[in-house]
Amino acid sequence: MRYALTSLCLLNVFSPAVWAEGSNELALPAIDIQASSQGAASEREAYRATHTSSATRTDTDIHEVPQSVSVITNKVLEDSNVTRLQDALDYGGGIGRANNFGGQGLTTYTVRGFTTGEFYRNGFPVNRGYPNAPDANTIDHVDILRGPAATMYGRSDPGGTFNVVTQQPEAEQKTSIGGQMDDQGMYRGTLDTTGALNDSKTLTYRLNLLGEGGDSFRDHVETERYDLAPVIEWQATDDTRITFEGDYMRNNHPLDRGNTHYGSQIGVGNRDTYVWEKGSDNLLHNDNNVSQLRFEHLLNDNWKLSGGVQWLDGQLKGNAVEANGIQADGRTLGRNFNWRKLEWNDQDFQLNLSGTFNTGSIEHTLLTGLEYEEYDYKSIIMRSSGALTAYPIDIFNPVLGQARPALTRTTTHDHEKLKSTAAFVQDQMRLTERLKLLVGARIERDEHDYDNKLPNSVDWNKSESAVTPRYGLVYDLTPDVALYGSYSESFKPNTGASREGGGFDAEEGKSYELGVKWKTLEDQLTVDAAIFHTIKDNVLTLDPVDSNYSVAAGRVRSRGFDLNVAGNITPQWRVLGGYSYVDAEVAKDNSLQTGTRLANIPRSSYNLLNVYEFHEGTLNGLGLGLGVRHVADRAGQTANSTYNMASYTVADVLSFYQITPKLRVNLDLKNVFNEDYEEGAFNLYAYPGAPRTVQTGFTYTF
Repeated sequence: MRYALTSLCLLNVFSPAVWAEGSNELALPAIDIQASSQGAASEREAYRATHTSSATRTDTDIHEVPQSVSVITNKVLEDSNVTRLQDALDYGGGIGRANNFGGQGLTTYTVRGFTTGEFYRNGFPVNRGYPNAPDANTIDHVDILRGPAATMYGRSDPGGTFNVVTQQPEAEQKTSIGGQMDDQGMYRGTLDTTGALNDSKTLTYRLNLLGEGGDSFRDHVETERYDLAPVIEWQATDDTRITFEGDYMRNNHPLDRGNTHYGSQIGVGNRDTYVWEKGSDNLLHNDNNVSQLRFEHLLNDNWKLSGGVQWLDGQLKGNAVEANGIQADGRTLGRNFNWRKLEWNDQDFQLNLSGTFNTGSIEHTLLTGLEYEEYDYKSIIMRSSGALTAYPIDIFNPVLGQARPALTRTTTHDHEKLKSTAAFVQDQMRLTERLKLLVGARIERDEHDYDNKLPNSVDWNKSESAVTPRYGLVYDLTPDVALYGSYSESFKPNTGASREGGGFDAEEGKSYELGVKWKTLEDQLTVDAAIFHTIKDNVLTLDPVDSNYSVAAGRVRSRGFDLNVAGNITPQWRVLGGYSYVDAEVAKDNSLQTGTRLANIPRSSYNLLNVYEFHEGTLNGLGLGLGVRHVADRAGQTANSTYNMASYTVADVLSFYQITPKLRVNLDLKNVFNEDYEEGAFNLYAYPGAPRTVQTGFTYTF
């Protein structure tokens, strides 16, 4: 907590006087880039976005994309006062929580019946290794893509993904200082400053700083979090723009595995009860560095060359405690003390050529691209005894501070390398005024090398190639109503070694989608609905010869319906909502029964954010909001017999007041009815959701 308070004070020291500011303005051509902020200022003040550069990697009207696409706009982030990307995704429609790796980050999430860890930052993959939970302070908006996105982004799961688009420099000088705190003990300070570094305003900057720390609703769980995120943009010529962007985060957090759910347990501890040991030397130190160098060059009025390189490296190191199992009394948990060091680095290169042309009466928007990625991951984990009687604790009345047992075994020691080379092409064709066709394909080759350094282990290497096509058709029934259909495939390498010592065939997904998109209330509100059917093959399942190994022989299936709404009911009343029904189950397996539910997947879920902002009178500048999220019951594991996480409904009351043009304050009451729930699970661990929480803060902009 003291570090967060110190950071808040330091942020207030910064002055815009340290940045150069000029008076001459150079008119620059509009260049669409994946990291550009959303549209005009009026659109940034809305819940409805009209265009996306993530779904097709070209600037495309969402109404013309043959896919379910939602955007969490900058205004949603501002109104809801979220601090983490996960909190923003709760309003994304059909995006669920899964494994957060003991509170460390956004390890996996669920969408359309599948669990995935893939997501992107300005079009580059960033969920490599164990990234920290992305902070909302640097985000401009988030594009959510439902259904396979492999044609554009490569290896991924067929349920969907999202692309985080970060805040970019602005030519006019502006600085915002903010702070947030809550009654659970969290303190947070932020700085966001932008402007020009030369008189011609061809060189601009943006700098985001974050300092956060303090307590949480979990007993003995204290955290620290710091982030430095600079962006420099250079308009080298009228046709060429170069951007450097970095994000360097430090996060100190205990490995909080939440509640355990062993079959013989006599119950589950309170949501605030923490059984994983305390102290400053019981932390995982998670350092993540992301650097991007992007460019765009206009070849002529119709064609553009773009791309860039991303360097990503990180390390997660420290001490933790995890479970061995429950003793016969149903309440004494056997634990192991462990130490780990995980290191990773990743380089990703992209080059894209896009342009428009006509063949007769058909208008084309063509995109071609080349990508190359090298990923390197090393890990070592050492543990104490794995016996049920080792390092015991009562899960209902824990006594922390026990003497640590010795590290007696190495359970993980490996080195993994993955090289990926890909090329893709996409053509968006306007066949008639009402009919649009999208056709695309990606060819990708992966070279996977796995070195297991444990005694009597098996190393392996494998090379494989895949082609992932995508087809979509959009037909405008009226200027405001469009029907669409699509087919797409996905591809994702499996990890681990088989009984014979080799790698596994990659997972392959196929998805069919039919939907409708409707613009109403004079184009201020959009309503989208879709039905989908998705199959994923080569899922790892138990080897029938030796259950200590796996084979890529499983199949899972997901089908359902989702509905999303975004925009303004009136100029003062903004809404964002989504409903999702998903039937996801095992379709074929060597050990699991057909029909077994997939872990963390609710049959139904919905979210609705309502905000009303007064624009005149004595209440001018006051905003009041209500957010509601419902998640049905979920299986904790994909298993024949497992525990169940109960359904829950959480309501949040939001309020903000623009006291002056420069000063904005907020007061929010989260989980109003103090719902006791579990938000996601990983194997026999389930993570409790936060109780009723009061959060308040301010933003001062000058």
